[in-house]
Amino acid sequence: MSYSCTGRGNSQDLSSAKKPAGNNPDRDTGGTDSSADTSSNGSPKQTAAMKVKKGCNSTDVGVPVTTEEDLLGSTVITPEDVLGLQKITENYLCSPDENVYNIDFTRFKIRDMETATVLFEITKPPSIDKAGEKRDIDPNAGRFVRYQFTPAFLRLRQVGATVEFTVGDMPIENFRMIERHYFREKLLKSFDFEFGFCMPSSKNTCEHIYEFPPLSEDIIREMVLHPYETQSDSFYFVDNKLVMHNKADYSYNGGT
Repeated sequence: MSYSCTGRGNSQDLSSAKKPAGNNPDRDTGGTDSSADTSSNGSPKQTAAMKVKKGCNSTDVGVPVTTEEDLLGSTVITPEDVLGLQKITENYLCSPDENVYNIDFTRFKIRDMETATVLFEITKPPSIDKAGEKRDIDPNAGRFVRYQFTPAFLRLRQVGATVEFTVGDMPIENFRMIERHYFREKLLKSFDFEFGFCMPSSKNTCEHIYEFPPLSEDIIREMVLHPYETQSDSFYFVDNKLVMHNKADYSYNGGT
């Protein structure tokens, strides 16, 4: 079976913050069941109500500063490690082999919460073609996304990001995502979401609600004039260990 969940994330303008850090207070839960589905071998997938804890801004003081070079030499990378990063990473901090839970993101959609307008949607192609042959898929495929928006996107206050993903035959405890957005190596926003428990062999659909801080007109102008210099790191943890790392960059000059 498949199930869905909704989480809400908050953030603040960090242009004046000197040292980003982590703090995760007062998260609440919520979740609903969704429609039935079956696994690839035809057997029913398990059903459960998935609870997603409220996302929070992770910018409090107290986490030591870390560097990408330090983390690339670590055998285990924790949430506190990535919260100490001062700029966008140049490399992936873990390999696809670290994803021993076979977490596979298959669909992603962004919508304006005020108008319900879909702003972006992408679906991963199936691993099996129409002839039933298995495709050769680059293990790094899907780890990077390039977004193209209009300048109006930077003035949106609330955006919903729906993600669909499947997991393998192991249950997942304490599934957490930390997403950090930068412009020219300056931290703009840091979001922290907890997915909670994921049942084995399940298909999940979650919508995270991003509440964006207002940006100054000067920063908006610079972000529009310099496409793809706005970047983000998305770090995924299971039991406080990094298992996936995705990256994205952004252009806001569409339609201009």
